[in-house]
Amino acid sequence: MIKTKHIKIIFVLTISFLIQNCQIKKATKNHGINYLENRYVLLESNKSNRNDVIKILGKPHVQSIEDKNTWMYFERVFTKGQLHKLGRNVLTENNVVVLNFNNKGILQQKKLITKDEMKKIDFSEIETKNIKTQKSFVSQFLSSVKQKMYKDRKN
Repeated sequence: MIKTKHIKIIFVLTISFLIQNCQIKKATKNHGINYLENRYVLLESNKSNRNDVIKILGKPHVQSIEDKNTWMYFERVFTKGQLHKLGRNVLTENNVVVLNFNNKGILQQKKLITKDEMKKIDFSEIETKNIKTQKSFVSQFLSSVKQKMYKDRKN
């Protein structure tokens, strides 16, 4: 015995709820420089200098330790996954631009590394041991004594 007035209200509320959750533009989380590929095209090898690069891309995210003439810029874009991804963030873009300058500050070489190209790179499986973070003999000894003390203890 639901009145037509109530059916109309329920119908309007349902339609407004559905329309409210529809988005024309996907929600994204950006890290780094937006539209890095478009800005990369504006740089010209053997023509652009450091000041031009700073105007277009901004200050470099990373400068090489060994060679101060190598600059790197990054762009990462995450979007919300579809229903089968259960709304987790999905990496849609992962771009890196590597720029090499000569001693006079003129851009010699530019390289754009995209997400697909990164999949092709073989990385080493070897781990570097850090001497500074290793525990000293005294620290190792005390931690083993602590383990032995609390071994028989029940929570």
